[in-house]
Amino acid sequence: MRARLGGLPTFVLLVGAAYCLFPVAWVVVAATKSTGELFSTTTLSVGTSLLANLGELGSYRDGVFWRWMANSALYAGLGALLSAALSGVTGYALAKYSFRGRALIFNGLLAGVLVPAVVLAIPQYLLLSKVGLTDTYLSVLVPGVISPYGIYLARVYAAASVPEDVVEAARTDGASELRILTSVALPMMVPGLVTVFLFQFVSIWNNFMLPYIMLGDDGKFPVTLGLYTMLKQGNTTPALYTLVVTGALVSVLPLIALFLTLQRYWRIDLLSGAVKA
Repeated sequence: MRARLGGLPTFVLLVGAAYCLFPVAWVVVAATKSTGELFSTTTLSVGTSLLANLGELGSYRDGVFWRWMANSALYAGLGALLSAALSGVTGYALAKYSFRGRALIFNGLLAGVLVPAVVLAIPQYLLLSKVGLTDTYLSVLVPGVISPYGIYLARVYAAASVPEDVVEAARTDGASELRILTSVALPMMVPGLVTVFLFQFVSIWNNFMLPYIMLGDDGKFPVTLGLYTMLKQGNTTPALYTLVVTGALVSVLPLIALFLTLQRYWRIDLLSGAVKA
């Protein structure tokens, strides 16, 4: 009986993995098909039009797709970098310093984690419109810098990875608080900050509602919003559907490359934890 039930969790995991990976496989296959093949075949047979689709996508409106990709890289890359830095400093302060209102601030952060980002889009638009920042790069970049979840993760990681003895030893040696933060605490928090960076990068890269509300100039669109405008035009120009699918495939590649590049930090952290144990 136990032997039979032992394979059930594995089977459930395999079904879940197939459910999650099937749309990705469909996008990869669909991007290789021409417009006629895309609507006439429903199987996962690979087509021969991938290079042609990439060429048409690159030449669409004088290469506006690559501008959308560059905008997404700017929003997600710079926003996630600033968010990781802010989260690291704030998380360290909440973990290592005792001050009046610390518990209230931390509870407020926990409440912020529970609020969906889509709920904040309209209030953020109203606030930024008051200072004339709508339809600018800053209207998408600034809201992505502050991440309650990132600060929460950084606080938990700082409490676990930065020993009090090390901090006190640095103070005894005469190091300033800023020197302790930059030379002692932050290097120990790198794996946690990489996690914050990745989460925020993916969140900003996939964000749709905020740019949709903030931006009117399609030259400032991220790739998510740009592909949406192409999809709407597909009602009158069916050939654009193929370009949208190809664009969706291309837009996923930076996320995959980023995860593969930065995963070594998690591996190093796990190995160091095993050595400490």
